[in-house]
Amino acid sequence: MSGWGEFISAFVVFFLSHAIPVRPPVKGRIVAQIGARGFTLGYSILSTAILIWLIVAAGRAPFVVLWNAPFWGPVVTLFVMFDVVMLLALTIGRPNPFSFGGAHNERFDPSHPEVVRFLRHPLLVGLALWAVAHIVPNGDLAHVILFGAFAGVALLGMAIINRRKRRQMGDEAYEALLAQTRAATWCPAPQARRAVIGRLAIGAVAYVGLVALHGPVIGVYPWP
Repeated sequence: MSGWGEFISAFVVFFLSHAIPVRPPVKGRIVAQIGARGFTLGYSILSTAILIWLIVAAGRAPFVVLWNAPFWGPVVTLFVMFDVVMLLALTIGRPNPFSFGGAHNERFDPSHPEVVRFLRHPLLVGLALWAVAHIVPNGDLAHVILFGAFAGVALLGMAIINRRKRRQMGDEAYEALLAQTRAATWCPAPQARRAVIGRLAIGAVAYVGLVALHGPVIGVYPWP
């Protein structure tokens, strides 16, 4: 199993970087030094850089074939990734009291929950879809381990966060808010529709950029 050292190291660093900085005592000290926005920006840059390293390390790991990638695999990945990017564009920075990462949750309107009506954890759903979509065209052991682990983390994270939010809110309040959200219309409030259109436009631009940069940054060109 020689040649797996960088891949294993990148995996360890990735999970440590997502376990240590977010611990309340550690995060509290960092936020006290650079502020909440500084922490968010710095943590996002660090996470992205380590994720890129992890993906590149998977490409450098010994190539052990598990299956031959189908010719239609990249096409499926491109279509799924368009949905993932648009989902993220609609939900990043938006109120969501049911999951992590929600911004200004006190502003959440259960009568106009938008994507949250269907998905309590849109970010984790996006992560799971990203992972599964990349397993299809990558039939080697390193990439199956990589993307399979991310898919498993996303699914496990949903269950953990459900329990945590239910405990924080109380069973009765949690179920009442969930029922109200599911009974609401999926359409955004009239005053929010322009913002939704803007987010979709940003998502489309981001998707084109990600496809264009995938080859130069990751080393794999996504077009069939």
